[in-house]
Amino acid sequence: MGRYIARRLLTAIPTLIAISFIIFVILDLAPNDPTGNLPLTIPPEVKQQIRISLGLGEPMHIRYLKWMQQFFINEPLNLLEGTTGIKIGDSANRFRLRSWATRGPVIDLIIERYPQTLWVVGLSYIVSIIIAIPLGVISAVRQYSWLDQAGTIFSMIGYSVPTFFTGLLAIIIFSANLHWFPSIYDTTLKVKDWASFVLQLKQIVMPVTVLALFQTATLNRFTRSSVLDNLPLDYVRTVRAKGFREYYVITIHVLRNSLIPVVTLIALGIPTIFGGAIITEQIFRINGLGALLIIAIQGSDIPLVQSLTFIFAILIVAFNLIADVIYGVLDPRIRYD
Repeated sequence: MGRYIARRLLTAIPTLIAISFIIFVILDLAPNDPTGNLPLTIPPEVKQQIRISLGLGEPMHIRYLKWMQQFFINEPLNLLEGTTGIKIGDSANRFRLRSWATRGPVIDLIIERYPQTLWVVGLSYIVSIIIAIPLGVISAVRQYSWLDQAGTIFSMIGYSVPTFFTGLLAIIIFSANLHWFPSIYDTTLKVKDWASFVLQLKQIVMPVTVLALFQTATLNRFTRSSVLDNLPLDYVRTVRAKGFREYYVITIHVLRNSLIPVVTLIALGIPTIFGGAIITEQIFRINGLGALLIIAIQGSDIPLVQSLTFIFAILIVAFNLIADVIYGVLDPRIRYD
């Protein structure tokens, strides 16, 4: 296992370098001007000086190498110093990756926003897994029953209806009409007592439910299909012939083998659900990474867009590796060494 993980990590390095180069080149070639929103009274030579101060006067390959140095070396060292308090090198002369719009460090902006996204997206994904896997197993074991039909209808609705529609519908019903939950997520709320804790739960219910609905529908149908594929196999009949109880057969043998393809969907869905969070965060006014990406795109803040996009790519590569490792845990037939 250790050798396999080492090989995969060595393979991931050139993969991420290639992805970073593609992201940088595509966004760098996009029509953008960081001085486009400045007043027309500013002389052209001043605007040119601003572009040079932002590093736009250098060739593309030099700017790419500097961006890589800032993203992979300077920023991790700054984070390590801030976490441990140990000074590493000359941090005063260490160039940081800065936003064109705010002139603040990009990593600081991301760190400021990610707890909100982690709360909403992470909790919604946990809820979807807890609901979808048992529901998919029950639907497969009791195929064509009323539970299976109800699960099918639920999955079709959840998978077909987009998140922006369910989000607006939830606001109209539960916020505007029933006044049960707030329509805007207050990111400045700090949980200090029971009342603030209840308010935090109320404001997180609707965005978590909207995100979890779509993901639950996908995982439910995938789990059901995988369990149905394993139920008629010979090893299941053998276990049943030995006299084991049906609960043991399903949970220990069928479910374990059925989760192998489901793990792939779960692992790859963790990074991609941030794409759904972009829309959901806009609807509920959550100041998370999705809202930050939208603001960066609208303001042509290329360094911030590049960093956020590359972070999503890192998540995809990382969770691919995690999924492959989990395969070996679920299926003893898989050996990596």
